[in-house]
Formats: sequence, C-alpha cells, structure tokens
Amino acid sequence: MDILFVRELKVDTRIGIYDWEREVNQTVLVDLDIAADVRAAAQTDKVENTINYQTICQRLVAHISASEVELVETLAEQIADIIRSEFGAAWVQVTVHKPAAVRGTRDVGVRIERGDRLP
Repeated sequence: MDILFVRELKVDTRIGIYDWEREVNQTVLVDLDIAADVRAAAQTDKVENTINYQTICQRLVAHISASEVELVETLAEQIADIIRSEFGAAWVQVTVHKPAAVRGTRDVGVRIERGDRLP
C-alpha cells in the first residue's frame, strides 16, 4: 500500500463547546494519511495519475475555515468523508489537533481511520 501524507495543515476556524470558543478563531492542525496506488503517477510523472494533495489541502482549508462544528470528532469525520467521496481514496487516517484546547497540555485531538486499506 502506498500512502500520500500531509502533516500539520494549519487552519483557523471556530470550534469548541464553550461560549468563549464560539467567539474566537482557533488554529487546528490536520494530519492525513491517504491510501493510494501511486505506480501510474510514478511511471508517467503526471499528477493527473494520483491524488493531488495540494487540491486536497485547498479543499480542506475552505471547508474547515467555514465550519463551526463543536467537536474535533465531527470535523475529523467530515474531513474523512470529503477525502473518500470527493477524491476517491479507499482509506484515510485523519488526525485533528487542537493545541490550545486544554491548559497544561501541548496538544489534544482525535485520530480516525475510515475505509479499507489497499492490499
């Protein structure tokens, strides 16, 4: 299985369950691991033959920055759905970090996997 990955995509958004969180933007970080067969892209040297991570990042920035969900779990599920339904990934692992969420911690968040890994 080949994996395309993105690390620490930074996006400002409204996210959280507390009143103060509904008033200010917070930065979330997104890590992605996306199953893809990259052999055709490697043989042809053409981005059209793979999942374009720049296009994915642009789509996710637009979605996340407009989102106002309460939970990182909800956001992670939405991201996984976008990657699988719009970009045709069979499997994705999404990690959403919310570094400013809990005082005394460096980072908190959620990691989910959706779909089936390629053989």
